[in-house]
Amino acid sequence: MQTAGSPILRDIILIGGGHSHVGVLRMFAMQPLPGVRLSVICTDTETPYSGMLPGYIAGHYDFDAVHIDLRRLAEFAGARYFLDEVVGIDRAARKVLCRTRPAVPYDVLSINIGSTPQLVRVHGAAEHAVPVKPIRRFNERWLALLARIRAHAGRTTIAVVGAGAGGVELTLAMHYRLRRELLALGRHPDELVFHLFSAEANILPTHNAAVRRAFERVLGERGVVIHRGAEVVEVAAGCLQARGGEVLAADEIVWVTQAGGAPWLRDSGLALDADGFIRVRDTLQSESDPLIFAAGDCASLIDRPLEKAGVLAVRMGRPLAANLRRSVLRQPLVSYRPQRRWLALISTGDRHAIASRGWLFARGDWVWRWKNWIDRRFMRRFSEFPPITQQAAPGLVESPSLDAAEQTPAISAIAMRCGGCAKVGASVLSRALAQVRPIERDDVLIGLHAPDDVAVLRVPAGSVLLHTVDFFRAFIDDPWVFGRITANHALGDIFAMGGTPQSATAIATVPPGLESKVEDTVYQMMAGAVAVLNEAGCALVGGHTGEGRELALGFAINGLIDEGLHKVLCKGGMRSGDALLLTKPIGTGTLFAAHARLQARGRWIDAALASMQQSNRAAVPCLIAHGATACTDLTGLGLLDHLVEMTRLSGVDAEIDLDALPLLDGAAETAAAGILNSLQPANVRLHRALRNQPTARRHANYPLLFDPQTAGGLLASVPAERATACLAELQALGYTRAACIGRVLPAGAEREPISLRC
Repeated sequence: MQTAGSPILRDIILIGGGHSHVGVLRMFAMQPLPGVRLSVICTDTETPYSGMLPGYIAGHYDFDAVHIDLRRLAEFAGARYFLDEVVGIDRAARKVLCRTRPAVPYDVLSINIGSTPQLVRVHGAAEHAVPVKPIRRFNERWLALLARIRAHAGRTTIAVVGAGAGGVELTLAMHYRLRRELLALGRHPDELVFHLFSAEANILPTHNAAVRRAFERVLGERGVVIHRGAEVVEVAAGCLQARGGEVLAADEIVWVTQAGGAPWLRDSGLALDADGFIRVRDTLQSESDPLIFAAGDCASLIDRPLEKAGVLAVRMGRPLAANLRRSVLRQPLVSYRPQRRWLALISTGDRHAIASRGWLFARGDWVWRWKNWIDRRFMRRFSEFPPITQQAAPGLVESPSLDAAEQTPAISAIAMRCGGCAKVGASVLSRALAQVRPIERDDVLIGLHAPDDVAVLRVPAGSVLLHTVDFFRAFIDDPWVFGRITANHALGDIFAMGGTPQSATAIATVPPGLESKVEDTVYQMMAGAVAVLNEAGCALVGGHTGEGRELALGFAINGLIDEGLHKVLCKGGMRSGDALLLTKPIGTGTLFAAHARLQARGRWIDAALASMQQSNRAAVPCLIAHGATACTDLTGLGLLDHLVEMTRLSGVDAEIDLDALPLLDGAAETAAAGILNSLQPANVRLHRALRNQPTARRHANYPLLFDPQTAGGLLASVPAERATACLAELQALGYTRAACIGRVLPAGAEREPISLRC
């Protein structure tokens, strides 16, 4: 996570991770703007590069070669990354509305979300066709189609609807790949029959005649049947019908035409064209809102209609980045001047391609190699990051382009930072917390929204009080997710003892900035935390928020448990013969150390964050029902540290099966690369508790015994005869990676209580 070097004064929000926005992120990374915070909201962490997608379909590239890792790119750019789906814009309040998280405020907004298939325009297409767009979701559809064709016995007819460059190139890529798939399965490749439907009289209508003839020849040689002037008007299960009445029976129907704007744009109040795309001026500003920009396929230039082409979206990145920067600095904007002709390198499925530009035509294997060189060079810009320049553009505070009315309030709000009890302003805090709705409990007599400085709670008769506290600084730039993980982490100790959370008191530090920015950060963070606390039945009753260099959050949690202490699930109850169960995979320490170094894949971090947000609440009753004798949650320390503590308190030894350890995706790779959390060395001191280190040290999972965990799972001992049933129930409850990782042994004469099995 990047630490802001100056207070936050303006927010630029990017919706979508299209070709224009990846360029914006890279440009802001190379020349950050002090006082400006960049955030990107995406539904998918990995976005495909359209120029290489046919090569991926044909099998020339693997998944990672053709996808840009948006989370990693955002980290490089110092931008916040929010994994969510945008469902609308509140332009009056200047907020982006999201599917699962609170609305995100913006000062300037940019939209680069590509296009959406308008299948509803053709009866039956939405139910029976496979749309190519949005391309960010095409991979899952392609893999499903590939699996169906592999499993389909006998003749398979594939119809591709749309004969522009995208449809032709996709047809040839699929033809090349699928024939080889059938050959590998020992089936005859001629089982495949392809049909290409063009609503126009010609295929590739925007390209010159020589290019069209060349592709007609290639398609003919491959046995692809071309249907000209055949607009598809109806699709049913296993068939499609063209306007002229022609009907074709097809096993698979792939849709590469009739794309339009995302449905939520219709309710945005923005001016749209007939296809639902955002009408923009030559500055890429919305025609109806100067604070909103759009680029790529989702944008429609008012004065010059453009073809929906990836090369144009890429070229829009530079003027878009310049105008986003100029917009917050109140400077004149620049115009985007699209080129009248551009080079298109269209592959023929195999490692052969055709070049098209105006009336230019060329073809050959050398064209494919040229295309491959261009594409790989482009992708390296977003995977091999150069050092960030230290020279940045003038920031908001220093910019003379801001008038006094804009500049003075910002400076007066943040310039003088005092020591002592540096609380966040009362009005800021009250506004932020007014939007948070903690649950109400009968045993909370005075809580969060009372004017008193102290919460008052009742301990019900027959119960005793559990109390724990956790606090740490943010390791991700999403305050909402950070709040959820912090609350989940803090609740873990209460759940591990079999208790019921009652109340929580928060303590937080928030970086300085304009009041509105601080207020939103507090709200986002506490909204995430309170959602988790409420789900656990835990009432937020108060807290303290102050200013600090980094965002940080912690909770003191009260819990309740029956007064009979024999019902408390402690660490010291392990018995010889018990099985050791772990409810969630490990590896958060090494993964986030790698993330900070830009050496973790975004999908690994997505999966780790999802695991960290999974509550341990449902696992505890399951463990108790199966006779758990001891339990602890993996938070802060490594697996070995927790286990050593449990064995010493229980007077037993234990054995860990290194092969059985469940690992978060990517943890083995980052640990093997020597990327370890800064707390790891302190945990490694416990290696003296291990008996057979020389052999175990060579095992790939050995370093992960010491990996410090955040919001980890539960480590519990369960009678061996109940372990299998307990695991099955845990997995049914959603702890899909729960595993038996070892067993409890009788105490031996050796000083080392833990043995390792490889």
